[in-house]
Amino acid sequence: MTMPNPPDAEALYAHLLTLVRVWAVRQSAEPAIVGIYSGGAWLAERLHADLALSTPFGVVSSTFHRDDFATRGLHPSANRTTLPFDVNDRAILLVDDVLYTGRTTRAAINELYDFGRPARVDLAVLVNRGGRELPICAQLCAAHIELPAAHMLALERDETRAEAMRLAFRLESKA
Repeated sequence: MTMPNPPDAEALYAHLLTLVRVWAVRQSAEPAIVGIYSGGAWLAERLHADLALSTPFGVVSSTFHRDDFATRGLHPSANRTTLPFDVNDRAILLVDDVLYTGRTTRAAINELYDFGRPARVDLAVLVNRGGRELPICAQLCAAHIELPAAHMLALERDETRAEAMRLAFRLESKA
């Protein structure tokens, strides 16, 4: 079986940015953007800059709320949640790179609620690849892509360019 070509992450980001701009305008107050480590954090950083929001962006780790934490344990380089604003009664856009089973999103939402009770939480992703195991859906999605279960779509960032961080997807075989 040949591996398909990965989608163009920069083109998908441009589309997602358009969707997020429309979403942000519809909020009654300035929303907060929170990225899920790690690809979602990169996207949140770029969205925050491109939208010129005054509220700092946040980053949430799903590590402690994962349903497989007992078997996976704590990775030595586990990232920490950073929410430099009050989440209570705020519209929050939770951002991730790829939505697959929904388990990471569920864990990230649980972590977010450990910090307070937002007015609403909407999910934005670059790619929805199907394969949901939980009733999680993205309100904002740049692309729907079907991949065999044996493939993984990984977002990478290239910060060697002086003008801005560039994003790219890499397809990997899980085997």
